[in-house]
Amino acid sequence: MPRHIAIVMDGNGRWAKAQHKPRHAGHQAGLKTVRRMVEYCINAGVEVLTLFAFSSENWRRPEEEVGLLMELFMMALRMEVKRLKAHQVKLSIIGNRSAFSEKLQKRMLEAENQTKDGTALTLQIAANYGGQWDITQAVQQIGQKIEQGLLKSTDINEALINQHLSFSHLPDPDLFIRTGGEQRISNFILWQSAYTEFYFCDTYWPDFNQQAFIIALESYLNRQRRFGKTSEQIQ
Repeated sequence: MPRHIAIVMDGNGRWAKAQHKPRHAGHQAGLKTVRRMVEYCINAGVEVLTLFAFSSENWRRPEEEVGLLMELFMMALRMEVKRLKAHQVKLSIIGNRSAFSEKLQKRMLEAENQTKDGTALTLQIAANYGGQWDITQAVQQIGQKIEQGLLKSTDINEALINQHLSFSHLPDPDLFIRTGGEQRISNFILWQSAYTEFYFCDTYWPDFNQQAFIIALESYLNRQRRFGKTSEQIQ
């Protein structure tokens, strides 16, 4: 089974439109799918689940929708912590938090502290996150250490950059799932996806159920991961 699954939860707005509902209803329905997905991953023995909740580009959406997303995020952090704690889920939020309100930043930290002892699953929520931002902030950290005389430019290698990325302490994603029919990465975990297996489906995120998850897992399990080697070497 994949140790780490990353998901772009796409299609909430289009699901709502198809249901003749406002867009925020799609995001609320998507939150219910998140709850189910956490349970699916625990039952399947997955160690890490990373969900792309809000990208660094999503600020470009209509102001009203962004405001509703922030309210939903705040509500979810308040309501879901007890559920996560009961299921031994450790919550971690990755991304640039500085753009969020102080109240929301405080709520993020509280939720992480309350679930820090969870051992069944690490749930990473990518909020105001972008793969390019992640690589840039890693390079900035390394540059600061070079200025301080702690590193030399010749010390820079893949391992060093990786150490300064958002979740270097966790395994890279094995399986990347994107719902909603689009087939692109959308600036999500670029560095860490170098050898990730990709799975795209047309199902909107609110409709992504256990059967859809099983189909995604079966697709992954039927692939041969060679990491640069030949099929004969793997066999």
